Amino acid sequence: MLPLLLALLPIAVIVVMLIVFKKPAHTSGIVGWLAVSLVAFLFFQTSGEVIVRSTLAGLIKSFSVSLIVATSLLQMAYMEKTGALKRIIIFIKTLASENRAVQIMMINIGFGTLMVAVGATPVSLLPPILIAMGYSTYVAIALPAIGYDSLCTYALLGAPIVVFVDIANSFLGKGNEITLSQAGSIFFMFLPVVSTLIGFSMLWIVGKWKAVKEGIVPVLVTGITISIVAYFTNHYDNLVVLTGVLSGFAVILVMILYLKLTGKKIIDRSRLTPEELAYEKEYPLWKAIMPWLLLIVLILALNLPKESFDYLYRTLTLSIPGLSADGKPIATRALWNAYTWILVSILISIPIMRPKAAQIKDSIKVWWRRAPKPVFSAAIFFAIGEVMNMSGFNMASNLNAALPKTLCPSMVKVLADYSAQAFHGAYGAIVSFIGLFGGFITGSEASTIAMFAKYTMSTATNLDWGLKGIIIVTAGLAFGGGLASVISPAKLQNAAASIDKLGEENKVMRVAFIFALIMSAVTAAVVVALLKFLV
Repeated sequence: MLPLLLALLPIAVIVVMLIVFKKPAHTSGIVGWLAVSLVAFLFFQTSGEVIVRSTLAGLIKSFSVSLIVATSLLQMAYMEKTGALKRIIIFIKTLASENRAVQIMMINIGFGTLMVAVGATPVSLLPPILIAMGYSTYVAIALPAIGYDSLCTYALLGAPIVVFVDIANSFLGKGNEITLSQAGSIFFMFLPVVSTLIGFSMLWIVGKWKAVKEGIVPVLVTGITISIVAYFTNHYDNLVVLTGVLSGFAVILVMILYLKLTGKKIIDRSRLTPEELAYEKEYPLWKAIMPWLLLIVLILALNLPKESFDYLYRTLTLSIPGLSADGKPIATRALWNAYTWILVSILISIPIMRPKAAQIKDSIKVWWRRAPKPVFSAAIFFAIGEVMNMSGFNMASNLNAALPKTLCPSMVKVLADYSAQAFHGAYGAIVSFIGLFGGFITGSEASTIAMFAKYTMSTATNLDWGLKGIIIVTAGLAFGGGLASVISPAKLQNAAASIDKLGEENKVMRVAFIFALIMSAVTAAVVVALLKFLV
């Protein structure tokens, strides 16, 4: 029992920092890293070198998330200071004004999913738009936080599922690697239920059962659309990471078609103020969306041709050798990952948008003020997960094959062994709640995967669930982590801050917590069903 308590101690420390002392994620992460390092060193026979190497390896492995956070925040600051964001808000304000359910599906799931897929942040972008469209403060904070959860696994150009595949292949070992499409063929099975439930949850928040009843058709059509797109994209390695982009586009197009068929206006400019109408004439929409448009074109150009995808993702991995404790090279895929192309899209857009020097300078200032904390928060939990995974590792075994690989069981193995003994076959029913917990403390699905994926895989292995079982339960963990976005203090505070209503997020969290539990329970039911029929 003592090893279990020691393995849980760093996680407990992070929870206490977040909930009791109300410290932000980056501060809690630092304390959590200190705690996990001390426990690994004092009780799991982990050398200082292994801890340092694991920390550095974790930080580098976080690049697919942390650097996307950094570059996407730069892009948002640039669009804000050049006036592009204001023009986009004016346009969105005119959409689907005669059908609230369609408007919610189009903006919060369609546009929200599309934006988070290319690195934008709906919790910052959408609340001011919703306020301008007449929604209450409560609704404006809640909807963006819950809406893009419908495809959270495919946020940041599929960063969570890419992180999962990398961790899974490290766990499974050479010769047993899985592909993005193998993982995606399981992950996408959660989307029909999760996406549809999220649609109904948003309608209930807006108008309770009356809104749910009136919006049944748009929600079901949205869920079906996402399911069809995800089914297709997740059968091809090069399309898996485009699931969020293509699903977002598809939802917007289908909602436009629905408005056409029902005789409702798609765009209603009568809702704009004289000032907004003047700005609309002054600033063309095509110019405002240029950074996003360029990014989408670049991402499609790199991923749609299978040859370029294979080269950038599999061949030109730009790995960093000799840094990790186990000696395995760390693939960065810097020329494939989205952070490179977000930056490129900004640079290419400059001669087209022609911002003033002062606007560029202001953009960098705003970015420097906003970026460090969320970037560090995204990275530190990868480091914590890597230290947990490598605790007890014997580096001398890399030089002498006769020596044992580990000096004692790792913290992850201890957690997995106790979980298998305690829950047996019922583990599948709780894994999404572990993900929900992980998403709450880390603030992101990818960080949840980084911290808890190997533990989940080890538990599934102990229970003899095979490769499909490993993917299923870890998908349940991932979706639980994604659903935690709606109760993440950082995300809700971000949404509230964007409309100068800090403190209002607490009202949202109480209701959002119930929805998060319900959807996690449904996710758990999907895990149990898939284990029964596929394993």
